[in-house]
Amino acid sequence: MNMGTHRNDPYPDVTASGGLAAAMREVAELRGRDIGLSPWVTGVISIETVRGFLLVDPAAEERLFRLHVHIPGYVREIGSTGDLGLLVEAVAAWREGTPLDELKETFEFMELDEFARAIASGEPTSLQWSELLSSDFHQRQGNLLRRLHADEVLQNMFPTITHGAVRLRVDPLDGTSRQVLVHELDGERYEVRRVGGPEAAWVEVPTGDLIAYLRAALSQE
Repeated sequence: MNMGTHRNDPYPDVTASGGLAAAMREVAELRGRDIGLSPWVTGVISIETVRGFLLVDPAAEERLFRLHVHIPGYVREIGSTGDLGLLVEAVAAWREGTPLDELKETFEFMELDEFARAIASGEPTSLQWSELLSSDFHQRQGNLLRRLHADEVLQNMFPTITHGAVRLRVDPLDGTSRQVLVHELDGERYEVRRVGGPEAAWVEVPTGDLIAYLRAALSQE
């Protein structure tokens, strides 16, 4: 590396450590903090916590570590900072279950909006329904969303939109939990696929059977 390249590097400490993962582990060890970053992680920073996965994304043109919270089907940025030590402290505090108001008071760079708070509490489902039902972008799925949400059982499933189909998942924080995809054909017919189940193919379901079919597909086996 020539001197010009070194001067233009906004992350000289990260570069010297051999990458962001190594740099974060070094800082965490020096500070006596546990950030849960596996020793074999060298690329994308993804840290599993009981409040979703934490992702760290460094900006390219300036020194800025962007922190996101991720659950399957949804990613939310919760702040950014150029201070690697502060980032490590925030990750450790999130993992430890520090209350969000305390996190915000301690780490001013954190932006903990309503959805981030819902993820942290482990209960983002009702807010996700509200956002999808009021979304202009998902108007095409609006009728189907309203029909599914009207059912007292299905409204407790975490909804997302995947390639035009509505995905319902039992556990919002577990991407491997029971889930189905529902695609509306013409208002009277639907296609349903049990994701990861023995029936992986799309099955056409008449409108009158849709709710019962979905309830059965998502119930405990």
